[in-house]
Amino acid sequence: MSKFELVCVPTPSIGHLVPFCKFAEKLVDRDERLYVTILIIRPPTPWGSTIDAFIKRISSAPEGNRIRYITLAQIEPPSSEELAKSVEKYISLLIANYRPIVKDAIISNKSWPDTDSNPKIIGLVIDMFCTSMIDVANELDIPSYLFFTSGAAFLGFLFYLSVWDEQFGREFNPSDGDLNIAAYAHPVPSKFLPTFSFVKEGYDSFHNHGVRFKETKGILINTVEEFESHAVNSLASDPELPPVYTVGFLFNIEAQNGKGNSKSEDEEIMKWLDQQPPSSVLFLCFGSAGIFEPPQLIQIAIGLERSGVSFLWSIRPLVDAETTKLEEMLPEGFLERTKNRGIVCGWAPQVEILAHKATGAFVSHCGWNSTIESVWHGVPIVTWPLYAEQHINAFQLVRDLEVAVELTLNYRMHDSDHREIVKAEEMEKAIRHIMDRENPLRKRVKDMGEICRNALMEGGSSFISLGRFIETILDS
Repeated sequence: MSKFELVCVPTPSIGHLVPFCKFAEKLVDRDERLYVTILIIRPPTPWGSTIDAFIKRISSAPEGNRIRYITLAQIEPPSSEELAKSVEKYISLLIANYRPIVKDAIISNKSWPDTDSNPKIIGLVIDMFCTSMIDVANELDIPSYLFFTSGAAFLGFLFYLSVWDEQFGREFNPSDGDLNIAAYAHPVPSKFLPTFSFVKEGYDSFHNHGVRFKETKGILINTVEEFESHAVNSLASDPELPPVYTVGFLFNIEAQNGKGNSKSEDEEIMKWLDQQPPSSVLFLCFGSAGIFEPPQLIQIAIGLERSGVSFLWSIRPLVDAETTKLEEMLPEGFLERTKNRGIVCGWAPQVEILAHKATGAFVSHCGWNSTIESVWHGVPIVTWPLYAEQHINAFQLVRDLEVAVELTLNYRMHDSDHREIVKAEEMEKAIRHIMDRENPLRKRVKDMGEICRNALMEGGSSFISLGRFIETILDS
């Protein structure tokens, strides 16, 4: 039997690596002829240990004999000055510098253990920040494919950058007004664009990536066709783009300990949820980098207390205040007054909480992984974007997809000069609206969750789309 191999190069971030690994699992599960090599670039930050731990855990999976992980040697990262200008450009430069190392890794690791013949390499699958690796694919005369770990609409925005640049030749300004972007059903106010859109270096970096995406032979997106039907149709009908395959939702469905928590701490959280009525708990969590200063934490706390709902609030401490006690950052007596209906914790096992029947809504930063985890489990969202592309995600969730309640669409975590504190009154109003059992949005999200789960089942849209992709790569 012939064997075939795909080599994957994900961005060095756990949020990108996890869907890549899930994608690899789906591939080898669907066709026994397929093998997958995932090349790991370790980031020059403490996050490298998180990636190491994840790889160690996932390597023991049953598919492990046809999926392998090769960690590349670390090289000197770009300067801190580049990081200060734009994290998007910094990541792109870091990955571009790995081109000769990736090429050498592909050439020197053609042998697989425990196989009578080595698989033939039939493609290089790159991440959104990794378009420089198209050069490697071209040099080795193998086709390249894009696995886009975010949503179809955001991908459509990145293609729109070329349209904008041709007209105006500059980055965006929050005062540019409403933009007609094909991947969005409604005009997008420029003030809700991703943070990088307003920074020349970040804008230029993503504009370049968007141009190079078109050089690939196919684009796989971590979404479900029925969930983002307008955006998917706009991409699929564009004759200038490669074929589009919707293969989501791909994320770590299995429950796992929250980062930094002991098993007993997570068990305590889950035990408390077990005691709550169905769909009665509001979950607040803002991702691995979501940080609020004490004045904002106080407003959140007041809003929660006034709302009267049960809550589970994950607070990431301020970097420069790790030793500060939680009660010192919250209103005096808040923890005591709410102890019978709420838990305030550090890290939380997000997927496990969203899957729990007691969870009724999710106040989220609207990162794509958090978004699809919430929708998958039928949990409606309250939008509080902080950075990166989260603002345009939040806009889409509220206006186009109608699976979220708007709290704010324009809170910029790193822009203290223009950032307005979200008031307790706004918080309370959004909470009451989302937790209202008569709110039709709740049923809409529940139904959409079922649709998205079915998409990966045999005969579902993502199942069929992945099958088309496999047929294409094996026939080429």
